[in-house]
Amino acid sequence: MNVITAKLKEALFSVLPITILVIILNFTIVPLDTTTFIRFLIGSFAIIIGLTIFLFGVDSGITPIGNTMGAAIVKSNKILVVIVAGLLLGFFISIAEPDLHILAGQVDFASSGLITKTSIVLVVSVGIAVMLSLGLVRIVYNIPLNKFLLITYGVIFVLALFTTPEFLAISFDASGATTGALTVPFMLALALGVSKLKKDSKSSEEDSFGLVGITSAGAIVGVLVMSAISRPEKITASLEATEVAVTTSIFAPYFQKLPVIAGEVLIALAPIAVIFLLFQRASSAVSKAMLRKIIFGITFTFVGLVLFLLGVNAGFMEVGSIVGHKLASMDSQLYVILIGFILGMVTVLAEPAVYVLTHQVEDVTSGYVKRRLVMATLALGVALAVALSVVRILIPGIQLWHYLLPGYIISLIMSLKTS
Repeated sequence: MNVITAKLKEALFSVLPITILVIILNFTIVPLDTTTFIRFLIGSFAIIIGLTIFLFGVDSGITPIGNTMGAAIVKSNKILVVIVAGLLLGFFISIAEPDLHILAGQVDFASSGLITKTSIVLVVSVGIAVMLSLGLVRIVYNIPLNKFLLITYGVIFVLALFTTPEFLAISFDASGATTGALTVPFMLALALGVSKLKKDSKSSEEDSFGLVGITSAGAIVGVLVMSAISRPEKITASLEATEVAVTTSIFAPYFQKLPVIAGEVLIALAPIAVIFLLFQRASSAVSKAMLRKIIFGITFTFVGLVLFLLGVNAGFMEVGSIVGHKLASMDSQLYVILIGFILGMVTVLAEPAVYVLTHQVEDVTSGYVKRRLVMATLALGVALAVALSVVRILIPGIQLWHYLLPGYIISLIMSLKTS
């Protein structure tokens, strides 16, 4: 019960800021109709409960799976096993990530079918698979993370010279889409399981992190390589400005989206569950009691993620579209930038993957690096990034690479100075 209470407090801390912000906007500069506002409040409640259950399920199910399989991969003491396991796990985890399917669908729609949803999903998943495999090899052979990332992003910058601005934007969006609520916990646990078997405790601690960053770079590389090989025509399709359709029923969107979201989450979790059960059948790596706990945890993860995504899709997204449209219609564009900054900050607090990451940072460092400090810096960084993105949209002359090139160069230089 104490564990559930702790998770509930975390969920409240993450969701309440954005809920309060929307409530303030509703009663001030961006009034919402009653139906939409009530639907938003219901969505907030669903997100809080869903996030609580999800975090508990990850601790009980997803994390033990990653730890067990990561340790087994290294115990084999065969580099071929590490490579093949990385390729298989990376591909199936990525191809099942709901966030990636959402992005791929949007790209398909915005490009009028020029870039199909299937092609994006497959290309990104192959890139993730390759980089996950290389990331595991890096941990086994103690290759410094900063040097590995320096080489990786050097390749990305070279590939970027041969792509279009549209594909450059899609590639970096794909990188973000593959760090979803499902993939991040599993990859963090996988890296932790691999690194735990190292004799050097300091090296083990350092190598517990970095795998998510490495694999997300694989999404960028995959899309850029596809662009360089296929040489597609310039994407000229555009989205027409439309008013957000408001339904009179408060609960209709929830009933409509529930089966779709449940199906997507089931598809997302199934590959991990099947691979682990096959692995367990072949190796009996965990006891029967532990196996029951893991299955129990996967079930909680499923229920929590469904509730969380249902609240987001049926309650939050409509309000986001309405608020964004009304703010952009105002005379002063400063409102859009300011609200973008605030929303960027509070949205990070509601991201399940961020909570899993910050908890692992605090656990692995034995509390030396506080999760609240990591959370605060992440929120500030994302807030600034969202504000700059809004500025780029408002000022057509600003190109994406104007942000990316100096930003990544500064980050890579700083990584060389960081222990």
